[in-house]
Amino acid sequence: MKKLTVFASALTLAATLATIHPALAAPATYVVDGNHTYPRFSYSHFGFSTQLSRFNKTTGTIVYDPVAKTGSVDIVIDTKSVDTGSTLDEHIQGPDFLDTAQYPTATFKSSKVIFEGDKPVKIEGELTLKGVTKPVTLTVTSFKAMPHPMLQKDAIGANAHTVVKRSEFNVDKYAPNVSDEVRIDIAVEAVKQ
Repeated sequence: MKKLTVFASALTLAATLATIHPALAAPATYVVDGNHTYPRFSYSHFGFSTQLSRFNKTTGTIVYDPVAKTGSVDIVIDTKSVDTGSTLDEHIQGPDFLDTAQYPTATFKSSKVIFEGDKPVKIEGELTLKGVTKPVTLTVTSFKAMPHPMLQKDAIGANAHTVVKRSEFNVDKYAPNVSDEVRIDIAVEAVKQ
């Protein structure tokens, strides 16, 4: 009976602490907000300029546990939503580059989230693009977890980046004149389920 009372007291204390401090109720799953999540990519165009494009449709989930200092990221990018800001969209969607007819999505799945304090600073995982999967590490440059002021739900947001080589994903037409190295930046916001 004493063990049952101690166990019940521990559960009551945990529930009370979780109510007082929501972070203690972790881990939590957050759904990516497609209206505020845009992966962008930039590359050197013949050395004349750095071109910047983005994808307009992204979905996914993020698990964040600040107490255990763990997390996971699962992102799906609609490659047909590529937006170059010019008439090059169809060119980038074609077989020489993203081949969106055969590969309509790109994905990132984390294998490890590295924390400093209670914030993630690096996310290791695998990027799959045009049917090729390669390990990448995202460097997190900003992170925020707080109640969303408009939605009245817990939310998280981050900015992260990495650099990949197009040639590793069979997207290397015109390299090296159009740079093989491509920087990927992602701005992400997600709301707790």
